[in-house]
Formats: sequence, structure tokens, C-alpha cells
Amino acid sequence: MTRRAFLAAAALAAARPAIAQEWVPTQPIRMVVPYPPGGTTDVLGRMVAEGMSERLGRQVVVDNRSGASGIIGTEWVRNAAPDGHTLVFVSSGHGVLRELYPNLPFDPNDDFTPVARIAGTAYALVAHPILAVTDIAGLIALAKARPGAISFASTGMGTAQHLAGELFKRLAGIDIVHIPYRGSGTVRADLMTGRVPVMFENLALMAPVLQRGELRGLAVTGADRSPLVPAIPTMAESGFPEATIEGWFGLLGPKGMPAPTVAALNAAANATLESPMARQRMAGLGARVMGGTPRQLDELIRTERARWGAVIRDANIRPE
Repeated sequence: MTRRAFLAAAALAAARPAIAQEWVPTQPIRMVVPYPPGGTTDVLGRMVAEGMSERLGRQVVVDNRSGASGIIGTEWVRNAAPDGHTLVFVSSGHGVLRELYPNLPFDPNDDFTPVARIAGTAYALVAHPILAVTDIAGLIALAKARPGAISFASTGMGTAQHLAGELFKRLAGIDIVHIPYRGSGTVRADLMTGRVPVMFENLALMAPVLQRGELRGLAVTGADRSPLVPAIPTMAESGFPEATIEGWFGLLGPKGMPAPTVAALNAAANATLESPMARQRMAGLGARVMGGTPRQLDELIRTERARWGAVIRDANIRPE
């Protein structure tokens, strides 16, 4: 190549837009789980953190910062530097925070950068044998015969269990009383004794007691029957397709994360979810692998926010 040709080629290369380099973390990544250790969100978050650590070459450390329905840990991440080294692992409750708390200090969509959808989980509508009902039709008949006499439990005001119960009440036209608890330990103890005889609860958590016959499964909220309890019909099969409900989990970062950073984190999350080990562990938790693009997570949050916001307003739900 002549000197003139070389200089011309160099000038052309310099004029082209720079190609973005793949982002590589320069320090450990903090993944905040805004709930206590041991719950489904925490278990899934740790599984994803482990897989992403292997793929990114840097440890992803889970940091449980619980409190105020997930607001404390989530706001902490909102205020972090948008450099990819701080993320938050959120669940379904994230999308309805603004509907429950009008003075919320952040917007669930606009103040965060979506990274990836992770998983979806169905719930089971369960009843204690004390009620002597075996299906949804029986529960509705009993509730209509005894308005206000039957109670259903949740792990707190505005939680997925609570909103599922409120939606079912509206669709079925029944009067059952919500009893909110603070956390999962006490509520399950009271559910098992029949003190509060009805609840929508995570299907994977309920599967063992349903299989043993300690509680009765009236329906599952997924689009399809669950292989964990295949004999239990779906809400749609029971006449309530509008009550097809799936809890979800996703990964967000602070607002303003650069596109190459988001792309690298999204690729690591999706690769983790595609691994046989992750799929096996997800199946054991009764979870459906989701994955996908950041935009799909943003759209999921907006759709769920609109759906459950209507339920919150109709039921006049106010946080404790």
C-alpha cells in the first residue's frame, strides 16, 4: 500500500463512528434484594447472582436491604452510580409501589434502567379442610351463604397474595375478609391450623403440604396446570380466566446506565437462565424461566402496574 493510500484509509477509519466496546466490570457487583433472606425473591436472586458471577468474571454479591415493602433497598439502588456495579432484584410488588404509596420517592419505571426479566411464578388458592370445600365453586357457595364470615390471609397489605384475593373477591362477587400478616412465618402457621383458612400463596411453597393433603388446593393461577400439583385445575378452568396471575422477578439498575453495560448484564443474566442447572432449580421452585430484553421488562412492569393499580383503587387498598 502506498503512503497516500495508507493515509486515506486511516482518515476514513477515523471518520467512522466508534464501535462501542463490550462492558467489563472492574469491581464486584452488588445485587440488592430489598427483602429478607430466605424468601423466593432472595433464593432466585442468589441463584442468578451465582450464574452471572461466572459469566462476568466478577463476583455478584447479594445484599439484603429489606424494609418498607422493598422501598428502602430499591431507593438505595436508585441513588447509586449508574456504572453497572449496583443492581436491584425486584419482584411483582415493585410495579405497584407508586399505586400504593402516592408519595413514593421514585418511579418504578422511569427512575431505573431495566436489565432483564428473570422468572415467573404461579400461586395456589388453598383452603384449610376446616371449611369442607374442595373446589372454587364450593368456596364461593360457602362465602355467599356466610358473607363476611370467611377470612383470607396475606403477608401484608398490597402484596401479591392480597391483590390476588381482592381480584378474586371482585370476580366471584363474594365478601371474604382480608387478614394481613407481617411476613410469611406467622401467616403459614395460622393457615396450617385453620385460624385463617384461605390464602393465595406461592405454588412451590404450598406444593408439599398440598401433596400431603394438609391443605386443599382449589386452583392454581398459572396459564397451565403445574407439574408440581397436576390434579389441581387452573383459575381459567374453574371459570375465572381473568384471575390468571403470575408473579414475576426482574433485574434493574439505576437510571442512566450506558447501553453497552446493560447489554453485557442482560447477556449474563440470559445465559444464566439458559443453563440446564438454572432451569432445573427454577422448576424445583415452581418458576417459569422468562429472560428476554430490557424493553420486555419495562413493558411488563408498566402492564402489571396498570392491571393491579385498578384493583388497588377499586378495593381502596391503603398501606399499613
